[in-house]
Amino acid sequence: MIQKIKPSKSEKIIFIFIIILALFSFGSFFLIKDKCMFVKNYDPEKIKFDKPNNIAVLNVPCGNVIIELYPEISPNGVERFITLVNSKAYDDVAFKEKNKDPNTINPLSAVDLVIDHSVQVDQSAKSDSFDNNVEIEFDRNGERYSFLKWGQQAFNNFRIVPPGTGICHQVNLEYLSKVVWSEKYKDDNYLFPDTLVGTDSHTTMVNGLSVLGWGVGGIEAEAGMLGQPISMLIPEVVGFEVKNKMPEGTTATDLVLTVVKMLRDKGVVGKFVEFYGEGLKNLTLADRATIANMAPEYGATCGFFPIDDETLKYLKFSGRDTNTVQIVETYAKAQGLWASNEIEFTDTLTLDMSTIVPTISGPKRPQDKVLLTDAAESFNKSFKEITKKNEFSVSKVPNLNFEITDGSILIAAITSCTNTSNPNVLIGAGLLAKKAVGLGLEVKPWVKTSLAPGSQVVTDYLEKAGLNIYLDKLGFNLVGYGCTTCIGNSGPLDENIVKAIKDKNIYAVSVLSGNRNFEGRISPHIKANYLASPPLVVAYALAGHMNFDLYKDPLGKDKNGKDIFMKDIWPSNKEIEETLKLSLSAEMFIKRYSNVSEGPKQWQQIKTEKSSIYNWEDNSTYVKKPPFFDNLPDEPEGFKEIKDARPLLILGDMVTTDHISPAGNIQKESPTGEYFMKHQILPKDYNSYGSRRGNHEVMMRGTFANIRIRNEMAPGTEGGFTKLYPEEKFVPIYEAVVEYKKRGTDLVVIGGKEYGTGSSRDWAAKGTKLLGVKAVIAESFERIHRSNLIGMGILPLQFIDNINRKNLNLIGSELISINEIEKGINPSDKVTLEIKYASGAIKKIKTLCRIDTKNELEYYKNGGILQYVLRNMI
Repeated sequence: MIQKIKPSKSEKIIFIFIIILALFSFGSFFLIKDKCMFVKNYDPEKIKFDKPNNIAVLNVPCGNVIIELYPEISPNGVERFITLVNSKAYDDVAFKEKNKDPNTINPLSAVDLVIDHSVQVDQSAKSDSFDNNVEIEFDRNGERYSFLKWGQQAFNNFRIVPPGTGICHQVNLEYLSKVVWSEKYKDDNYLFPDTLVGTDSHTTMVNGLSVLGWGVGGIEAEAGMLGQPISMLIPEVVGFEVKNKMPEGTTATDLVLTVVKMLRDKGVVGKFVEFYGEGLKNLTLADRATIANMAPEYGATCGFFPIDDETLKYLKFSGRDTNTVQIVETYAKAQGLWASNEIEFTDTLTLDMSTIVPTISGPKRPQDKVLLTDAAESFNKSFKEITKKNEFSVSKVPNLNFEITDGSILIAAITSCTNTSNPNVLIGAGLLAKKAVGLGLEVKPWVKTSLAPGSQVVTDYLEKAGLNIYLDKLGFNLVGYGCTTCIGNSGPLDENIVKAIKDKNIYAVSVLSGNRNFEGRISPHIKANYLASPPLVVAYALAGHMNFDLYKDPLGKDKNGKDIFMKDIWPSNKEIEETLKLSLSAEMFIKRYSNVSEGPKQWQQIKTEKSSIYNWEDNSTYVKKPPFFDNLPDEPEGFKEIKDARPLLILGDMVTTDHISPAGNIQKESPTGEYFMKHQILPKDYNSYGSRRGNHEVMMRGTFANIRIRNEMAPGTEGGFTKLYPEEKFVPIYEAVVEYKKRGTDLVVIGGKEYGTGSSRDWAAKGTKLLGVKAVIAESFERIHRSNLIGMGILPLQFIDNINRKNLNLIGSELISINEIEKGINPSDKVTLEIKYASGAIKKIKTLCRIDTKNELEYYKNGGILQYVLRNMI
C-alpha cells in the first residue's frame, strides 16, 4: 500500500521527509502509521537556523523503525568486519558471565559487502594481465578473503559480492538498488523509498538513480549494523539548476569537474545538493551518476537527482523487472517524489551546460579545475612553483632506449567508479583508440597503461562493439574489476623508470579517470596527478607529457607524413550514441548479475570452518583482533581530564584522510617496514596499507605516515615526522608516540580548514585513537571524519572567532589543557582551551565543541560508538 505523506507548501526539499525517517530509523522492515504522524504534521518553518553555525536541529521522536537502510561495507570492509567480529567474540568470559549468546550479535540491517579495493595493477598492457592480477590478488589476500568468507556463514543479513566482480557503487547502481522497496507487515504490503548508507564516501553515486544515500564513517556503519540509529543535524539544501545541454566534443567528466569547482567555491560542506531544471532531460542516468559520485569532492553530503523518465528508462535498461519499474513510477508520482521545478531551497546556483568545455583537474585536488586549452601552460606554472625549477630535468632510463623528463606521464589509467560507470565515455575512449591505431599512433613507451572498469558489463559492451581490440593495442588491457589506480593500487613502475626518477628527482605525472588526485595517493613516485575523462586519458598516453597542447601539438604523423592532431581521432557524439545502441543491452546486465555471488574460481575454492566465533591467529600480520574492547568495563567511563597534552602534529588546510591514513604503498624505511622485518615479511609481500588495514599494528604505524604529509612542527621534513618535546628531537611519529605513552602524556592534533577531507576511512580515526590522541582541534572538519573521531572517543574542537594555529603562534612546544572537561560538556558547548607556551605565558581561548547531537555525546562518554552499542547489547 502507499501511505501518502504530503509535505507542506513551504517545504524546502522534495525528499526531506525521507531524510527525517532515514536519520532516526535504522534496521527493520516496516512502517508504523501511528509513529509517522510527525511527518504529516511536519512544519519546516519551525526549524530555527543558526546562521553563524549553519545548522538546524530538529528533535524527532524515535519510535519503531521506519525505513530499512542497506549499508554497503566497502572498501573491502575487512577492518570494519573485524570490528563486528570482535563485537561478537570480544570476551568469551563476559558473554558467559552475563548469560548471553554471542550469536545474538548479528547485523540488524541487510549488509552487502563488496570486495573491490584489493586488486592492484601488478601487471598491465598484456593479454593475460587480468588473470595474473587476480591470481596475485588471491595469493596476497588469501588470509583476509578466508576471514570474510567465514563471516558469510557466521552472520545473518550479510551478503558478499566476491573479488573480481566490480566496484561497489557501480554494482549498486546496476544491480542492488531498487529505488522503491516493498515489505510485508502483518497483512499489508508497504512501499518505502530505497535509502543507503555506505562506508565509502562515493556511496553518493546512487543519488544519480534517485536513491538517497551517502557515506558514513565505517565506525558509524558498524554500529548501524548492530541497530544503532544514525543521527545528524538537519542540513541546509542547495538547489543546483541545470540548463540546456552539453556541446559537441564534451563529456560528463568535463561537466562534473566544472560542478566540483562551482560547488567548492560556493561552500556546501555538510549540506545536501539537489539538481533540478529543464537541463535534466539532457543528462543520461550515467551522466547523473558521474555527478552524484563526486559529491565528496564538491564537499556535499550528497548530490541528489529526483525520479523522472530517465530513472525509469535506466531501470528497464539495466535489467530490472517491469513490476519494479511500474512501482517506482506510481509511488514517486503519488508521494510527490517525481521531478519538479516548484521547489524552495535554502540557496541556489545555476549552470548553463552549453558553456561546458573540455576540462581536467590537478595537480593535487579535484577542485583544481584546468581548461584543456590551458593545460600545458597551467602545468608549467605549477611545476615551477612546486619544484622551484625553471627548466625540465632529463633522465636517461637505464637499459631502455628512451629518456623521461619532468612532466613525463608515467601512468595513464582508465579507472574508478566515477567514469567507468558511464558507457558514453568508455565507448568514446574505445573509438578514439580505434582511430589512433588506424592512423598508426602508439602510446609512449614510458607510460604504464591500464583499464580497470567497475563492472563486468563494461568489457561486454566494449567487446560487442569491437573496441577492446584497439584499447588492447594501445596497452589499455583489462587489469581487473575494481578500484585500482584511483585508490593508490597503481602497482609498481618499471624498476628502470624508478631509477631514472630518483637519479634526477623527476617531477612525474599520472593521468587517470578517477575522482581523487590527492598528493601521495596514486604512486610514491608520482608527484602530479590529473583527473580526466577516459578519452583524454588515452590521448595523454599518446602524448606522453603534460607540457603538450592537445589542441595545437601533433600526436604523430600518418603514413603520408601528415601531422595527426587530437581533433582527427576525437569521436563525435553521434558516433558514440550509434555505437552504444548497437553494443549495450539489458541482457548483459541480467546475465552478469545472475551469478553475482559466485566469484572467480579462486574464491570458490576457499574453505572455511563453520563456527560462530572466529579463531584468531596470533602470528597473523593481516587479520588481528583489535584492542578496542579489551577490558571493557560495564559502565561508561564518562568525561576524562585532558591536561598538559602535547601536540603530536600541527597541520595546514585540507589535510585529507589519505594524509592521516594512507591506503597505498608501504615504504621499507618506515615504522611499518620495521614491523614487517621483525615478522620476516619481505618487501615484495608488503602489499598496501589499504589491504593491511585488518591489522591494527600496521595501521597504528601507518597513521600520519603519508609520504607527502607536512607537519609544521617538523619544518624541512616531508612524511611522518614530528618533534619530540622537551628534547626538540626530530623522530618518526610512531616513535614519538611510544615515548609519550611511557611518560603518560596526553596528545592532541592541531589542524586547519576542512580537516579530514576525502575518503571515509575508519583508520584515520582508529589510528588516531590508538596513537593516544585525545582531541583534534581544527578550523573546520569534513563531516564523515568528524563523526569517526567521536565514534572512537576523540573530542573534535573547532577554533572560533578567527583564531587559528597561526595567530596563536603554535610551534609544538606548548602544553594544552581542556579546562574542566571532566565536569562534563553538552553538544555545541563553548569549551575553554588553555595553552601554556614554553616562555611561561598562558593563553585561554574558546573553542566550539563539535559533538553536535545528544547521541554523539553518549558515544563520546562511552569511549566510542561501538563501546556504547556493545554495552547496551550485553
